[in-house]
Amino acid sequence: MPTQIKKNAGRRKQAAMDAEGIYQRIQLGILERRLLPGAKLAEERLAEVTGVSRTKIREVLARLAHEQVVTLIPNRGAYVAQPTVEEAREMFEARRLLEPPLVAKLCRQVTAQNLAVLRAHLDEECKAREQEDMRAVIRLSGVFHIHLVDMVAGGFLARAIRELTALTCLIITLYDSPAASACPQKEHADLVDCIEARDAEGAQRLMREHLLHIEGSLNLSGGQVLEPDFEALFGQ
Repeated sequence: MPTQIKKNAGRRKQAAMDAEGIYQRIQLGILERRLLPGAKLAEERLAEVTGVSRTKIREVLARLAHEQVVTLIPNRGAYVAQPTVEEAREMFEARRLLEPPLVAKLCRQVTAQNLAVLRAHLDEECKAREQEDMRAVIRLSGVFHIHLVDMVAGGFLARAIRELTALTCLIITLYDSPAASACPQKEHADLVDCIEARDAEGAQRLMREHLLHIEGSLNLSGGQVLEPDFEALFGQ
């Protein structure tokens, strides 16, 4: 009986680790800095810890490579991307073009439910900071921006912001001080206040300043490449 229970548990774990689940875990690993720029994503190791075939792992890595989050090197394998300084500037320029108009649109059509979600998220950020849980702080800082776009857009725009958020995390990991890695919470709170007041012009201005502030913290220090802990990343 115990053996059968163990087999069933193993099957449940394998069923849970479908391609989308693996993709989401890798994205989360990047947002939480469990997967750093330059880290190798070995197909065999990933297949082992997720319980899926290497073919499925290749599909996930190809998807991430298409989004420029992963770099595929012939005869060497897949690695978490290492954006250059020039690419970093382009990423922030893209975000400044996309996010201010979207937050202005949210100001014009925000609902009470939207505001409740954003306020609850700010509470989560506050608790994570109080507990000094930096992985959670970094993840929640990125999720805040994803919440904003999800409230007003879908499809291409939503995917673009998600991809840019993951790339921004890689950029910050490479070029920013670890002590200042996440978005300052007050800037998020000020944005939510503007949204609640339906101040589209003010929200656009704050979003531009917010993104410029993050970009302004970049420096030319290289990131340290550590061996990924796949067991922790894909653990249930």
